[in-house]
Parts: sequence; C-alpha cells; structure tokens
Amino acid sequence: MANNQHPITKDKLAKAFSLLCSAKSMTEIYEENFKFVSKYVHATSRGHEAIQIAVGMQLEAKDYLSAYYRDDAMLLALGMQPYELMLQLMAKRDDPFSGGRSYYCHPSLRQDHMPKIPHQSSATGMQAIPTTGIAMGLRYKEQIEMPHDEGALVVCSFGDASITEGEVSEAFHMAALKQLPILYLVQDNEWDISAHSSEIRRGNAMDYIKGFPGIESITIDGTDFEQCYLAVQKIYAIIRKERRPFLLHAKVPLLNHHTSGVRKEWYRDDLNEQIKMDPFPKMKAFCKNSGLSDRELEEIENEAKKLVHEDFEKAKNAEDPKPEDLYTHDFAPTTILEESGIRIPKDGEEKVMVDCALFAVEELLRKHPECLLYGQDVGKRLGGVFREAATLAQKFGDYRVFNTPIQEAFIVGSTVGMSAVGLKPIVEVQFADYIWPGLNQLFTEVARSCYLTNGKYPISMILRVPIGAYGSGGPYHSSSVESVVCNIKGVKVVYPSNGADLKGLMKAAYYDPNPVVIFEHKGLYWSKVPGTEMAKGIMPDEEYIIPLGKSNQVLIANASEIERGNALCIITYGMGVHWSLNAAKSYEGQVSILDLRTLVPLDTEAIYNLVKTHHRCLIVTEETIENSFAQTLAGRIGEHCFEYLDAPVKSIGAKNLPAIPLNSILEQEMVLNAEKVGMEIGKLLEY
Repeated sequence: MANNQHPITKDKLAKAFSLLCSAKSMTEIYEENFKFVSKYVHATSRGHEAIQIAVGMQLEAKDYLSAYYRDDAMLLALGMQPYELMLQLMAKRDDPFSGGRSYYCHPSLRQDHMPKIPHQSSATGMQAIPTTGIAMGLRYKEQIEMPHDEGALVVCSFGDASITEGEVSEAFHMAALKQLPILYLVQDNEWDISAHSSEIRRGNAMDYIKGFPGIESITIDGTDFEQCYLAVQKIYAIIRKERRPFLLHAKVPLLNHHTSGVRKEWYRDDLNEQIKMDPFPKMKAFCKNSGLSDRELEEIENEAKKLVHEDFEKAKNAEDPKPEDLYTHDFAPTTILEESGIRIPKDGEEKVMVDCALFAVEELLRKHPECLLYGQDVGKRLGGVFREAATLAQKFGDYRVFNTPIQEAFIVGSTVGMSAVGLKPIVEVQFADYIWPGLNQLFTEVARSCYLTNGKYPISMILRVPIGAYGSGGPYHSSSVESVVCNIKGVKVVYPSNGADLKGLMKAAYYDPNPVVIFEHKGLYWSKVPGTEMAKGIMPDEEYIIPLGKSNQVLIANASEIERGNALCIITYGMGVHWSLNAAKSYEGQVSILDLRTLVPLDTEAIYNLVKTHHRCLIVTEETIENSFAQTLAGRIGEHCFEYLDAPVKSIGAKNLPAIPLNSILEQEMVLNAEKVGMEIGKLLEY
C-alpha cells in the first residue's frame, strides 16, 4: 500500500511513536533508579507497547477498559501523563487511581473525557468477570432503552498465562452466551513468572477460545503497530455495530522483568531471541517509511525522554499520604440512617418470610429500571428453588430476571461491572454451601473496590444467600458461613430473623451504595419449623426501610429481675432469635433478647448498653462456635464491658465438626435448639 493511501495519518503515527518513546523511557528511568523505585513492586510494558498503544489510542470516552498490571503504555495512549503514572509507582498521595493504596499500573479512572476504568486487582485473570459484567450491563441498558452511549464497548486486557484461570472461562462463557460487546485482549509473551508456556499449557488463547462458540478470534504480531492498529480498528467497528465479542491474541516479547521483584536475568534464557522482536525499531522504521523524517523522529524521542525525566523528578518530590488518609473510603456513605415507612400497615396481610422478600424485590424492580435479578434457577421456569423469585421473570421480562449458568464466581463478580455502569444488581447464590467459588470475587474485586479506587467505584449490589440447617439438608445444603463473610472487610452483612425485617433490610441494602450480603434462613422462609411462627407476620408497606447496623430488642426482662441481678441478655440473630424466644419462656421476666439483624456494621452501642445493665450475656449462633463470629463478639463484650460482668460471657452454637450430617438424629445432635439454649440460660443465671 502506498504511503499516501495509508489509513493511519501522519499525525496519529507521530503521536503513537511519541507514546512508545515515553513508555520505553519510563522503563529505562525505572531501571536507572532501580533501588529507589523498587520500594514498591511494579511491572512495565516493555515489548508490549505497540499493541497497547493501538488499543488505547482508539478507545473513546464512552468506552470501558480493564487494564492489567503491565499496561502502562496503554494508559499513556488514553491520555494519562507519565507523572500521573509515576505518582502511583511511588505510592504518592495524589496518585489519581488509588491515592497511594495500590500498585503501579493498577488504574481506576472516572473522568468524563476518558474511557472508564473500574477497580483493577493483581489477581491474574480475575478482571475478566467484572469486565464482562460491564459489557452485560451495557447490553442490558440497550435492551430496556435506558439512557446509554450508542456503540460503547469494553476492553479486557490480560496476559496469556491468566487464561487458564477458571474464572476467565466463566467470563468467556457468558460473553459467548449473551453476545456481549467486549474485546478480550490477550498479550502473549509466553511467560508466566518463571514458568514458560511450553511447560504450563497446551496451545495458546487461540486454541482455548475455540471452546466458546460465538467469540470471534484473531491473532496478530503485537509488535507490528500497523497490523495492530488496523486489526483493532476493524474489531472496534464490528463490536460497535454488531454488539458481539472478540478475542485478539497478540504475540509480544517480554523485554523487561516480570516485576521489579522478579528480575529477568535470574531465569530467562530467551532474551537474545526476544530482543529481535522489539517493537521500537520496527515502529521507527514504519514511521520513516510513512513520511516522518529522521529529524522529526529524533525530536519526538528527545521530547519524550525530557518529559519522562522531568516528571520522574517531580513525582519524587510529590506529597506522601498522611496517616489519616488510611481511614477514608472503606465504605461509601449511605443516606439510609433512620427507620421509616409503616412496619404494620392497618390493612396489611400476613405473609411468610420468603414472600416478604419476594414483594420487596418486586417493588424494587417496578420502581427502578436499573434494578435486575439473576442467579441459578431464578428465571421464569422455577422462580428460585425456594420460590423466592416466583413470577418475577413473567412480570419484568427474562432480560431483567434471568438464570445464570452454574458459576458462582460470575454471579458475584459481574456485579462490579454492573455497578460501574450505573445498575443495581440483586444476585443470588443458591445455597450458602456453594458460596465458596464466589468468595474470590467477593474478596478480591467487590469488597475492595471502593477503598482501592479512593471512593470512585463503590459497588452497589445485593448478594442473597439462603443459609442454615433445615429438614435434613445434609452436609452440602445446611452450612452457616457468616463468620467467613463477616471477615471480608468492605462488605456489609445482614441476617434477619423475620419477614418484616427482611423486607426493610432488603430495601436499605438496595439504597446503600455498598455491597451487602443478605443471609436468609431457609428454615424461616415458611415458618414450618416448630417455634418459628414469629418469622411471619403482617408485611410492611412499600416504603418501610430499616437502616443497616440497627439491632432490635425483641424481648425485655422485668426491671425488678434486672435490678436484683436475676436476669441476663441474649445476643443473637437469624434462627437463634427463635430458639432464644422459645427457651426464654421457661425463665419468664429474666431474659432480654437482642436481635442483631445486621452483623456488619454491628450495633455495638446497643449490645454494650444491654450487657452493662444485665451483667450476664449469652451469645447464640447456629454456626460451630470455635473461631466464629459469636466467639469474637464474646471477646469484644469482655473487652468493653468487663467491669460490668457478673459472669463470663458465654457463646453457644453447633458442635465443632466439619459438616452437618444428613441423618436427622445426627443433625439434631449437632445443631443447637431451644432446649439446649434453655439449659445454658439456667447455668448462666445460677453462676
């Protein structure tokens, strides 16, 4: 093709060469100052620059990007300055991505004139699910004709070694199934850290993607800028028009270290061969052939080096974070601070707990087009295995209420992307026992997003989790997992004991800008378990809402018994509330019961005040007691209320065994009940 016919203009080519020179110079200055910059771990794009610049230059402000930890050239191509990237390299206070909280090239960007970048973690491949969630969110907004940017697309960038992660498969599967507007960019340098592709995988991304029909794949030389630019140009045009997924496999060399902490000279035996693939001389030759003179190229290179050196010195002198900066953005502020609405409407109907949840979700779907519900078996055929989503797909359409494949990681992690585009997903893991595949996304992507993006991307989502032992559910349908989830900082946790609370807390969770896990006890859904009748009741009105972090005293001991020292308080939640209420019938006037309702944040004020007036405290949980939330709570009460106690704080729960057996006799022996709680009340009162 003659030069005057070339689709890449001279100005664009000059800009691309300048970006490559800047990225190369950044790698070089980091090496020159190795001891200084290696205080914090980092990786650079050296060898990958051509494909990254081709991808970044052609993105538009309406698009979304997930950039992995080697994509600094791509960030420059978006319009970021070396100085801004160096602020993150040195963990400075004005780091525009994380305020000094995250590593180099872990961007998060929310500016009107640039593509949006949600939270990026270091966990290789984990970005595939949240980024596919963005594409799913864009597609949903198009389907229901919500305001959206016509033709917006998503790019998910990762290294070749990450595609063997199981969660990448979940993302590929959903992109293929739903035909989502996303490009998966795989930069293949043949290296994991020290493991070469020849020893850790069979084939490459092009072979792997064949297992996902519906994703078109292309492979290119990622060091040839012309080929990269034209391939990306073509792919973007198709995605913008046809709204379908692509995988672009770009072969590149790794010319720098894996990271500053794992140096190439320690283990690489292919450096002499890989340097032959260096995109820099290729790009320079292409520029000359396209009409840029040696003098112009030299000026561009010198200007890039000068800028990089000036920015490096400027970044070195930038302000470090202050100690008090540590405490910001763990959660986004919520506006739901007071209980409101009518808990018991005059003409209200009695509803079981599962129906209160169903009506809460229906009201939210009706009121908010940005609300949608998905998970396993929640679609129109069944409406949930507990009928907790019955009729919703019929009423609102199967693009708003839909089944997902069996892939808990995607169910959880996709909410990051959904939230990033302004949606508010309610998702469901079918049983608490099956939450484990989703915990990686919950911990790595969902919980940390607000904090590590310095408040730019709080994740607004609800994760519903049916929980607890009920009717010989056996070892894989009976587990309690709240202690594990409560230890994931950045997530709020709700565990109601009745339908009215579930509805009010569901509404608060929806309007909270943070991720909320709602544990819903299966044994309370229909009040079929003897002694759980209080779980059902008059359903609150549509406006009823309970702020998270507010407990409720469901039983109050007689003042005279408290004054004489003949009373105790029980702190509990979920099924424990009902066991405690039934057990307290044998100790009339001697027991107060506090239903926590929310486990994170915890209503410590109410807890400590109750303990200080009763002087004896029993904590009741369904979990095994050792190393549990309940045991931790007992420790906190002991620490803060020690001088008010007349007896040790006692915590009781299930027997400390690996699983709840299927046999009903064994289940009954293992799990707590009202009779066992009653025995512990008696012991504590006699202490």
